[in-house]
Amino acid sequence: MKGRTLSRHFREGFRNIGRNGWMTFASVSAVTVTLLLVGVFLVVMLNLNHFAKSVENDVEINAYIERTATADNIKDLEKQLNNVPKVGTVEFSSKEEELRKLIDGLGEEGKVFEPFEQQNPLNAAYIIKPNSPKDVEAVAKKVEKLDYIEKVEYGQEYVDKLFDVVSVARNIGIVLIVGLVFTAMFLISNTIKITIIARRSEIEIMRLVGATNSFIRWPFFLEGLFLGVLGSIIPIAIVVSTYALLFDSVQPDLAKTYKTFELLPVFPFTLQLSLLLVLIGACIGVWGSMISMRKFLKK
Repeated sequence: MKGRTLSRHFREGFRNIGRNGWMTFASVSAVTVTLLLVGVFLVVMLNLNHFAKSVENDVEINAYIERTATADNIKDLEKQLNNVPKVGTVEFSSKEEELRKLIDGLGEEGKVFEPFEQQNPLNAAYIIKPNSPKDVEAVAKKVEKLDYIEKVEYGQEYVDKLFDVVSVARNIGIVLIVGLVFTAMFLISNTIKITIIARRSEIEIMRLVGATNSFIRWPFFLEGLFLGVLGSIIPIAIVVSTYALLFDSVQPDLAKTYKTFELLPVFPFTLQLSLLLVLIGACIGVWGSMISMRKFLKK
């Protein structure tokens, strides 16, 4: 396509936006609301997925050793654990370390257990991490059958519940977003349809003098593209600025309280999110224009 022709298409696309003020405003508003909700949904879901993945990767098996086990028994047990298929790392934790973890994990309330340091009732344990989080249950079942293992604990059930919640939230969000996207596409389609109807005579003349359908379509495609991109500006500004403020105010407290839960870093997350919202807005606009043009310009 020649540069002059492309420039002409761009000018016509911009003019079309101004010709239908209220419909243009309605279309851009629909895209804005849609992308704002899409942006919020993506921020929540991507951070939930990040959190769920972090929790899953931190799942470990606590194999508590019987108190009657001797030092030699414990050494033999460690060798057996390392030979269990799909086991990644095996780390010994003495009963003193287990008590310290309990005290530290409870914060101020943990001081109640400090008198037990002299007569520690806890068991020593082996902290086992499988090669893959998916192998936790299989490894745990094999470990609990070994001699001198009193009990085995792992948090796989909590991870499964977390992923179930994430899955339900994702499905609800997708249904909501799809509905909003189609609403925005419908409004953009009607906006462009009004422009086409108003310029029907001009379009017929262009066809009579030999203009191809693609030559006629281009300004309307660009109009839909502009409407979609314009509708993405406000959502990007709101979502990015809000997320940056939220990250600065919330992340330090999260890091202290829940070491596993970290929000996605502002950069490059917000840049990727902005590009995605622009792309979605552009697709909504172009697809809306394609719907309206198909009825008027058939091959």
